[in-house]
Amino acid sequence: QVQLVESGGGLVQPGGSLTLSCAASGSFFSINAMGWYRQAPGKQRELVATITSGGMTNYADSLEGRFTISRDNAKNTVYLQMNGLKPEDAAVYYCNANVKLRFNSFPGAYWGQGTQVTVSS
Repeated sequence: QVQLVESGGGLVQPGGSLTLSCAASGSFFSINAMGWYRQAPGKQRELVATITSGGMTNYADSLEGRFTISRDNAKNTVYLQMNGLKPEDAAVYYCNANVKLRFNSFPGAYWGQGTQVTVSS
């Protein structure tokens, strides 16, 4: 199976920066798109950013260019560099990966356990 383990969350002051990491491990054939989602208390989980295995990226419009997603395919790891953090960015951030377990299987979605990001002075 597939495990996604996030790290890098924590408390940061408004205007500060954080970098989240998510490493995939387990037995699988390939990883297609990877991405980050977030969920604030009382709100639905929302897309933050995604990146394909070829490096094409997609971002939520609301981020205003403050976040950057990247990945290291050799390490099966996706990163989210967050700059200019605002209190409204506070949420649990979840890693997502679209994974093929075998070469002839359909890809399935896997989620990490989430990492808390708190933005407060």
